[in-house]
Amino acid sequence: MKEKFYQYIQDLQDTITSGLEEIDGQAKFKEDIWKRSEGGGGRTRVIENGAVFEKGGVNISGVHGKLPKAMQSYFNVGDVDFFACGLSLVLHPKNPMVPTVHANWRYFEMYDSEGTIVDSWFGGGQDLTPYYLFDEDARHFHQVCKTACDKHNADFYPLYKKKCDEYFHNAHRCEGRGVGGLFFDYCKKTGNMTMQDWYDFVTEVGDSFLEAYVPIVERRKSISYTDIQKDWQEIRRGRYVEFNLVHDKGTLFGLKTNGRIESILMSLPPQVQWRYDHHPEPDTEEARLVEILKNPIEWV
Repeated sequence: MKEKFYQYIQDLQDTITSGLEEIDGQAKFKEDIWKRSEGGGGRTRVIENGAVFEKGGVNISGVHGKLPKAMQSYFNVGDVDFFACGLSLVLHPKNPMVPTVHANWRYFEMYDSEGTIVDSWFGGGQDLTPYYLFDEDARHFHQVCKTACDKHNADFYPLYKKKCDEYFHNAHRCEGRGVGGLFFDYCKKTGNMTMQDWYDFVTEVGDSFLEAYVPIVERRKSISYTDIQKDWQEIRRGRYVEFNLVHDKGTLFGLKTNGRIESILMSLPPQVQWRYDHHPEPDTEEARLVEILKNPIEWV
């Protein structure tokens, strides 16, 4: 399974970066191949200063070795070996009318001293973070997510949509990071789901990403905007940074396993503002966004 899924994310990386270069029309992804001294490595691709994307990354990695002590405590296990692979992407558009997007699809194995697999699971999801909320964009993103889920189990979309709202939540701000999407983790073999079934589901979601995001970019990338609206985008980006550095499990795992720091922190936007005690003016689009982030909506 690990070879199969790693091949899948290599191919998906090619598909997604090609699609994003086409929509940007100016910038190209820079590629870094890197190795991890403890075992494994990855392929990082970053786009910057484009016509559409101010900064973005589409990264794959496959790492293995001894599970570090800090992560042993996290998983409540003893000395074990592990393998982890996944694709992670974050895109920060230039135009504040275009939402930031994040996605991740991953697979994990743990082994005993004999090298036998003692645990394995899939995880992942995709979520949307707008700065100016167009309801039809949120509905489109969620509809694509629901369609992908419904092909496998009608219970998946409401379950993983709820988990996404709960996970991508800045508890210290009492607000969501964005308008959500899907989040699933520890997807293991059960009575009615084999690991092949989970593979089929996760790859279905991965294959849906461009369909979920590109039409939104196409609709919004040429809308004119003001300096005030750009300021608001950068203030909201600050909340994005706060989540990634304070709450995100993927960032924590990368830092605790001696991951490649440039790849881990590629998710951070290039221009951010933190203004003291900033609140949007009442009855504005900015205030409407904040109110919805405090009270998640059922978009489809």
